[in-house]
Amino acid sequence: MRRLALLLVAGLLLAPAARAQTVTLESYSGLFQDKFTDAVIKPFEKANPGITISFFAQPNSAQMLGTVRAQKAAPQIDCVIMDVSVSKAGTDENLFDPITESSVPNVADLLPVARIAGVAGVGATLDSLLLIYDTQAVKTAPTSWMAMADPSVAGKVGMDAPPNIVGAGLTIALDHDAGGTDYLQNLDRGLDAVKKIAPNVATFDPQPEIYPLVVNGTLAMGTGWNARSQVFSDQSHGRLKAVLPKEGTVLQINTINLVHGGPQTAAAEKFINYVLSAEAQTAFTNAMFYAPTNSRAKIAPDIAARTVVGQMDKIVPVDWIAFAKVRDRLTQQWRRQIIPLSH
Repeated sequence: MRRLALLLVAGLLLAPAARAQTVTLESYSGLFQDKFTDAVIKPFEKANPGITISFFAQPNSAQMLGTVRAQKAAPQIDCVIMDVSVSKAGTDENLFDPITESSVPNVADLLPVARIAGVAGVGATLDSLLLIYDTQAVKTAPTSWMAMADPSVAGKVGMDAPPNIVGAGLTIALDHDAGGTDYLQNLDRGLDAVKKIAPNVATFDPQPEIYPLVVNGTLAMGTGWNARSQVFSDQSHGRLKAVLPKEGTVLQINTINLVHGGPQTAAAEKFINYVLSAEAQTAFTNAMFYAPTNSRAKIAPDIAARTVVGQMDKIVPVDWIAFAKVRDRLTQQWRRQIIPLSH
């Protein structure tokens, strides 16, 4: 009896450990990982001591998708935060399960833009493309994307070329401003505008990313996402600044996706529900200036003014899902017509 009692006690002591679950989240490395961990993951783990979130960091969405593809037969990742166009590709390959209100109740509170037809995941963040510059090198705040073509910044411009959506978004915004009417069929006007900028470009693949290169003076100007730009602006005490050019900008959506056959589906759905909650959305917006996708998020006016929420009238509409079908064509046009012109 004594031995049985000891075994029962040992079983009780081991039970909590046995119930512990680790949810693996794959998403962006660097600043995103740091801010998301502090604003979202740590509060979730504190409220759910039986669940640990393991962050598997990747530099971009394409690499995230590649990892999920490689694990299709035996998934090790539970959920992924990635660009919506790449999320669509994963959906089409049956790599992701639909996120619905029945298993993730906070989906009910999402903005319409966060629920994308044909995509299994749902929108978790909203962002916009901006022009960033070094205030020590550029004394007058630029107002146009074409400021990157000015002789004063020759060899000091940086941007990401397609297939990265930064280059695609810039081309679409410039094409729209020049009178282009169908970016899915023809972006010649946008390409002509980018050709004027290309001779000033030092790199079409900033490493590790463009923001620190502007902060340290390596580059004077370039293209960047609002959320990261705002954080680097604060960290650099205003040396890096960002402006929304008069030609307009494009919206970028990151979706959160549930991996089909992931090892911890139930715990992952609980985590996804928290990520989409008003509480977590507000915290992450405050931390990194992504606009929330939960309609109930309470964002202070001064913070909202530094997100895409205050820029919606300048958004050039883009269906990134439809554009994904012609992205390779634009990528090849850049490789033939734009990149060879660089500094």
